[in-house]
Amino acid sequence: MILETVCVGPYEANCYILAQDRNNEAIIVDPGDDSDKIRRVLTRYKLKPSLIINTHGHIDHIGADDAFGVCVYIHKGDLDFLSNPNLNLSGFLTLPLRITSPLCTLEDNEEIRLGKIKLQVIHTPGHTPGGICLLLKEPKANIIFSGDTLFYLGIGRTDFPFASLQQLEKSIREKLFILDNKTQVLPGHGPSTTIGQEKKSNPFFHI
Repeated sequence: MILETVCVGPYEANCYILAQDRNNEAIIVDPGDDSDKIRRVLTRYKLKPSLIINTHGHIDHIGADDAFGVCVYIHKGDLDFLSNPNLNLSGFLTLPLRITSPLCTLEDNEEIRLGKIKLQVIHTPGHTPGGICLLLKEPKANIIFSGDTLFYLGIGRTDFPFASLQQLEKSIREKLFILDNKTQVLPGHGPSTTIGQEKKSNPFFHI
């Protein structure tokens, strides 16, 4: 499997590119900016973008949604963020952005498939109402794309409109910390970590 991380935009969001192998279709998770940088990775592996998944609807994760001509998947709780610059924060951080690509809504526990790649949607509200994580199950190790829900020794911001610290902490405790301790966490910003490391050392929790 191909799994590449591309750091994009002024807020250094992690965009992830997944594909079964070279010369295949690819999933792009959170193309926040720098579409040319993302395309260079696609070209290197001769990949064709098949779909985009947004872990949530903030500008630093959706900025290049319209650059690839494919359907954009987002949880139904954040659907309005893609058409409302005040909700997606572009209204006061950058130029107002409204996504015009075809949109598909996601539900909790839904499975997204592309070839042999299977991603389970885990609804983790708190940073935004429709924030999600994506669990990729591989034979040797589990991987979760945590968006802005869980970071290395940190959690997503809850000082934005419609965010909730109580809800975010509940999402992490009840939906992420139940995963195997060896599960690798690939967050929306910053370095990777593991569920076990965060249960042990994340300053927002005392397990």
